[in-house]
This record gives sequence, structure tokens and C-alpha cells, in this order.
Amino acid sequence: MLLPKYETLPDAFKNDEVRRYYDILNKKKASLFFKRLFDILFAVILTVILLLPMGIIATAVKTDSQGPVFFRQRRVTAGGKVFRIFKFRTMCVNDNAKNAQVTSGSDSRITRVGHMLRKLRLDELPQLFNVITGDMTFVGTRPEVERYVEKYTPEMYATLLMPAGITSMTSIQYRNEEEILEKADDVEKAYIEEILPEKMKYNLEYIEKFNVFYDFYIMLLTVVKVFL
Repeated sequence: MLLPKYETLPDAFKNDEVRRYYDILNKKKASLFFKRLFDILFAVILTVILLLPMGIIATAVKTDSQGPVFFRQRRVTAGGKVFRIFKFRTMCVNDNAKNAQVTSGSDSRITRVGHMLRKLRLDELPQLFNVITGDMTFVGTRPEVERYVEKYTPEMYATLLMPAGITSMTSIQYRNEEEILEKADDVEKAYIEEILPEKMKYNLEYIEKFNVFYDFYIMLLTVVKVFL
């Protein structure tokens, strides 16, 4: 994982706030290298191990409701690059009643199998393919859709100096995000104005604390908090 030259970053990134975080990461090039090496090796191993479970989940998704097995959506990762994230589909494909890019736990679009997959975060297993291609990493800021990135403050663009992550301290702290949004009158407005700024505080703090061992700690904490 190489940190691009500051001069090559998009114009939105070229501000004093982002530069401060860039300088922090620029001193951690060795950690960035080993982070990418770990991503490739661990993602390949997990993919092989989880092929059978993912096949079972794919069958369950397909038989539970009409539509494709995978959900693909445009998200933003390092350097402002747009990529397509892979997830197991957890929602009906023919319900256009809502246009929001975030959902609450009571969203009628979520399928029966989808509820279980979301609760255990098993819908995110296909993101192993995104990690292998380099669009994502195991630990990093959760990838947002373009319309939410457009709402970023200058400082928030610093979170796009590194690839988007499958998990993070933010994901752990907001693992019940759907339940929080369920109480909001306007789900999307609540996410943009209340939740997103708070999540970004954790994401920016991660850049300051980043090292390989801190990544291992977050991954272990994810297993304990989310799965157990």
C-alpha cells in the first residue's frame, strides 16, 4: 500500500487539515507496506476457507427472494477513486419506495435472510474480493457513497488517504447504527447531520493511531463485539 505524492491528490484534498494527516501517514510507510501485504495474504486465505459458507449464504439469498445474489454499489475509496463494493444482497430489488442510501433496522426492503446477515455482518464477506483487488483493506474508514462524500468537510477528506475498510473502530462504536436511525423521522438527514460527523471523529483518530498492531487490535475487537 503506497501513499501517493501529495501533489497528485485531488484538489479537494489539498488543504491544511488533510496535509496534517498526510504527513502523519508519510512517516508510517513501512506500516502501510505490511498492511497491504497482510491484506493480500489474509484475504486469499479467508476466501479459500469461507468458500463453502459463502456458497450456502448465496443459496439462501437466492431462494429467499427474487434478485441477484450480490449487491454492488458505487463507493469511494483512497484518493477519491470510485469502485463497486460487493455484498450479499439483503434487500428486495423491486422496492423503490425509498431513495436513501442508509437504512434503519425496520426498513421494509430488508429480506428475512437479510436481517440475519446484517445482524452478523455476514453480508460483507464478499468484500474479501475488494480487499484482494486493493480497493479495500481490512481496517479502515467504511466506504461511503458519492453523495455523502460530497458533504465532507475539508478535514474529512483525510479519511480517503487510505483505502476503505471492512471494519474500524467506527464500525464497532456504531454497530447498532440501524437501530439508532430507526428512531429518526428523516433517516438520511439524521445520518448526514448527526451520525456522519461523529463517525468521522473516530476515523480521523484512527489515522493518528495507525500501525499494524492497532489494526490487529481492531480486528480482534470486531470479532468480540460484533460476532460474540
